[in-house]
Amino acid sequence: MNIGARSEDDRGAAAGAEEGVEERVRRAAEQAMAGTVSDLCRLVRIPSVSWSAFDPAHVAASADAVAGMLRETGLFDTVEVDRAPLADSADDAESLGQPAVLARRAARHGRPTVLLYAHHDVQPPGKDEDWQSPPFEPVVRGDRLYGRGAADDKAGVMTHVASLRALAATFGDDLDLGLAVFIEGEEEFGSRSFASFLARHRDDLAADAIIVADSDNWSTEVPALTVSLRGNVTFKLTVRTLEHASHSGMFGGAAPDAMLALVRLLASLHDEDGSVAVQGLTASEGEVPEKTEEELRADAALLDGVRPVGTGPVLARLWSKPAITVTGIDAPSVATASNTLLPAVSARVSCRVAPGQSAREAFEALERHLRARAPFGAHLEFEDVDTGDPFLVDTDGWAVEEIERAMTDAWGAEPVRAGIGGSIPFISDLVREFPGAQILVTGVEDPDTRAHSPNESLHLGVFARAIRTESLFLARLDARGE
Repeated sequence: MNIGARSEDDRGAAAGAEEGVEERVRRAAEQAMAGTVSDLCRLVRIPSVSWSAFDPAHVAASADAVAGMLRETGLFDTVEVDRAPLADSADDAESLGQPAVLARRAARHGRPTVLLYAHHDVQPPGKDEDWQSPPFEPVVRGDRLYGRGAADDKAGVMTHVASLRALAATFGDDLDLGLAVFIEGEEEFGSRSFASFLARHRDDLAADAIIVADSDNWSTEVPALTVSLRGNVTFKLTVRTLEHASHSGMFGGAAPDAMLALVRLLASLHDEDGSVAVQGLTASEGEVPEKTEEELRADAALLDGVRPVGTGPVLARLWSKPAITVTGIDAPSVATASNTLLPAVSARVSCRVAPGQSAREAFEALERHLRARAPFGAHLEFEDVDTGDPFLVDTDGWAVEEIERAMTDAWGAEPVRAGIGGSIPFISDLVREFPGAQILVTGVEDPDTRAHSPNESLHLGVFARAIRTESLFLARLDARGE
């Protein structure tokens, strides 16, 4: 498909014709805002945690609610809820991923097709006492809506729904733009059926541009287009030193327990300044905007006297360098600990991989490092390895130009091209399946969102501007032809 530039005369004529359409689509989105927030609250009340320890019925209910809203727009030829097989598993009921929502309408008269992605599953809430209000009871305080999933990523889902509603109200049956919608149900649990879902529905999801609404903004007043993402490697590391637990008084000081070995081993992953010390993990090059350590302290909530780790520009540390975090340890609790030497201890290790390095190569570097440094001859086991590759956006295409123009008009501020320290591993699957599609990573979060943490929240002004951006972008693409 040729999405080429039009002549100056065509541009001038189209501008006059499109001005009324753009104003109408803006007004439709704004007039529906109260209902949009209400529907978002309805989604937040569904505790759609996709982790295996939680009730999958809630994820199914969330998928059904999203599918219902998409059907109500009247825009789509088909809307369905489907489950695809998990990676490397049979296609049976016990080996299927969580339910995802798929909708499709065909393009007409040479218009492009846009795929809209978000996810309707959420992270576990954590401890209720850490929340100022119940995690699945949405509450507005000031200009923010609080609740698990209020931002990540049910607001992304509702950004798509609200934009589609604005298109339906503005164009009705005259819309020529092709649309596909994919609302995933297990992004927070590793997108384990994502690749098979893409393969299963490749023709339904094929598009010229893909909007992934699962990122953040520079601030509540300045938008951002995410142009780089770190990859991720996670694994369970088990250290064993004894066949069974032994009395710490009788044998302590001579027999090495597993906790001693694990602590020494984990400490080897970082230098004294907190920089990653694993040979073979690489960093990427490139200029980054300025961010002070004082701003980092405020954004990351460092306690007084606690120093940042790593070296170099702050945003290079967050976007362009690897990072390693120990996210969990299985060991006796303080309350139940006995005076014994532990025979085995396990830890969950998470490594963020800099753009330019494959996640598999990063895992191999980590495994080499740890095996070479196992203290006292401790035995190491690596299990539950998950990998997701980093991503760099090609910013030369027409879709980037159009989304940045829409952001500028909707926000009244030019967007920042930003990197993200976090990971969206499934984007590499999108690139593999749809190599010709332009991928735009947008979102509704801001530095105070606290996604994945207690008191997650959505800034309602950012939400409104994100909807306005996407509505304008889609309306303008409807004017594009061969």
